[in-house]
Amino acid sequence: MFSSLKNLKVANFARNQLFAFARGNDGKVHVSSTLFFSLNARVNSDKKLFTPGPLSCSSTVKRAMLRDLGSRDAEFIETIKTVRQKLLDIAGVSAEKFTAVLLQGSGTYSVEAVLQTTTHRKSGKVLILANGAYGQRMKKICDVAGIQYDVLGFDETEIVDVQRVEEHLKSEARYTTVAIVHSETSSGILNPVESIGQVVKKYAPNAFYFLDAMSSFGGVPLDFETARADFVVSSANKCLEGVPGFSFVIAHKQKLRSCKGNCCSLSLDLVDQLEGLDSSGQFRFTPPTHTMLAFSQALVEFETEGGVSGRAKRYKTNKSILRAGMERLGFRELVADKHQGYLITSFYCPTDSKFDFEEFYMRLSDLGQVIYPGKVTQTDCFRIGNIGQLYPTDMHNLIVCIERVCREMGIKIPVK
Repeated sequence: MFSSLKNLKVANFARNQLFAFARGNDGKVHVSSTLFFSLNARVNSDKKLFTPGPLSCSSTVKRAMLRDLGSRDAEFIETIKTVRQKLLDIAGVSAEKFTAVLLQGSGTYSVEAVLQTTTHRKSGKVLILANGAYGQRMKKICDVAGIQYDVLGFDETEIVDVQRVEEHLKSEARYTTVAIVHSETSSGILNPVESIGQVVKKYAPNAFYFLDAMSSFGGVPLDFETARADFVVSSANKCLEGVPGFSFVIAHKQKLRSCKGNCCSLSLDLVDQLEGLDSSGQFRFTPPTHTMLAFSQALVEFETEGGVSGRAKRYKTNKSILRAGMERLGFRELVADKHQGYLITSFYCPTDSKFDFEEFYMRLSDLGQVIYPGKVTQTDCFRIGNIGQLYPTDMHNLIVCIERVCREMGIKIPVK
């Protein structure tokens, strides 16, 4: 009957198992008792993601999604309220002065939402401090949206230089928003956003200071008061270890409300989104219910680990293991130690003629280890992240797998 199954569908979650329904040759739908598998077995077989995102999540976070809640359900509205407050707690800011605006979509949606919302349609102008791909993405957003901007560019392997920013703002301070990426994951650089914030507020006091803290929020301490940040963006599936599906903006309330009428997009209007959340407790449009449930569980696990300091401790340990192991194998880091964060590292590709990144990547993937290609434009490199549900044992195992793959490819160790 099941010799030529068609339209195989997975359905009917029950008792932690997934049962397969299939249409047989007779045209009828049948339940196949042989086509089921344990959810736990599926979770445990997942590959380890050593990437800047999406990231590995705990099995408990993923299981939290296996419920259905309506968008107007009292429990879901309470979940939204709790998540918004906990994000402010993590940021270390008061609910009197700041608010958390949740937005459907990836982190880039919130980056664009801030740029669109904070920029006046006629008189607004953005200064983008760019030293990597995500700073350049802000430039592209402004191009597409018709937002006036200047880019103050820096080398991809160097931090944004505070003195150059100061000199630029001394000569040109007529900006309405100054934007920078905190952790530039295209290289692994961690920019000095607190020092830059001081300079921005000194020389362009009326400008909004906007931080893209996508891959750093919750994993790298950030002093909002010292940084003088007005808008900070991050995502559910980075250091807070939820699943992809929504991003959020930590915004200065008064300054956000002053932007009413600026945004040229309905769905990306942060003022309108805030008003909806505050008035009804609901998203304006269909919310990512399952992602929110997963994120709520992720926040519980974040707090259990010790918050920002606890998570940073694990990530730093992971990074030290990665660095020691890769150095032993001969791999060189792209960015100088003084400019690096501890979330993701870029490594030069070996010059050995037998090294081919695509083969290297696929062989590691076959061993359950997923890394990432490089994203800088001028150097042949690759990236390895150590955030998400990764622990010291995972980092040690990755090093073992990398050495094994190099030897199988005939690459001499230490690599050159």
